[in-house]
Amino acid sequence: MILVVDIGNTNTVLGVYNNDDLVAHWRISTERNRTADEYGMLLNNLFQHAGLNMKSIQAVVVSSVVPPMIHNLEKMSTRYFNVYPMVVGPGVKTGMPIKMDNPREVGADRIVNAVAGYKMYGGPLVIVDFGTATTFCAVNQKGEYVGGVIAPGIGISTEALFAHAAKLPRVELKHPPSALGKNTIHAMQSGIVFGYAGLVDEIVRRIKTEIGECKVIATGGLAELIAKETSTINAVEPLLTLIGLRIIYQRNKG
Repeated sequence: MILVVDIGNTNTVLGVYNNDDLVAHWRISTERNRTADEYGMLLNNLFQHAGLNMKSIQAVVVSSVVPPMIHNLEKMSTRYFNVYPMVVGPGVKTGMPIKMDNPREVGADRIVNAVAGYKMYGGPLVIVDFGTATTFCAVNQKGEYVGGVIAPGIGISTEALFAHAAKLPRVELKHPPSALGKNTIHAMQSGIVFGYAGLVDEIVRRIKTEIGECKVIATGGLAELIAKETSTINAVEPLLTLIGLRIIYQRNKG
């Protein structure tokens, strides 16, 4: 079995694969100061709750957009799993050419998503990831990563609204009853949900003028909520990054 770990700015998603089968997965908050031992004890508890044995892990695969955390993940992996982790980055075979001015600038999570999306759906393809940032990644028919878009994420945008508008409260991110809110909470939910749906549809429309008709796949914690309100998203894959980490591991394990 292998442990796959995707470290995002806000959340860290972990999964355990037995060959191609995802047997357990978890989402935890990203804590930049968490030590290797704290990670080890946390994983020990998660494994026990899922009825899994940590000794059965033969490999650990990591993608991270928070570089300072990699060192402690490496220490945790060697101490608690007795394996050195494979960290997605330069030198790791992904099977996907990156057609960018500076390929090293592309976040590991975006590459992993693109690899998984192309493997599952082919190309051309656009992947929309609703994370700390809302990102759009485009893959052409030949399986090349050809560009992307980065917009402010839903979470940080709503927090900014709350922080800078004295009379606006924090609201639950859920489907609003109507476009026109009859109270402040519903009005904010409408602006957030329908506003981001409109952002997605417009950016995808513009991308399609450059790469042609394509499939559009959504992932990330809020993908289900926003995808329902768009006219462009074809499918939702909440665990796309974990799938991509498994695929990249399989391409490198030889």
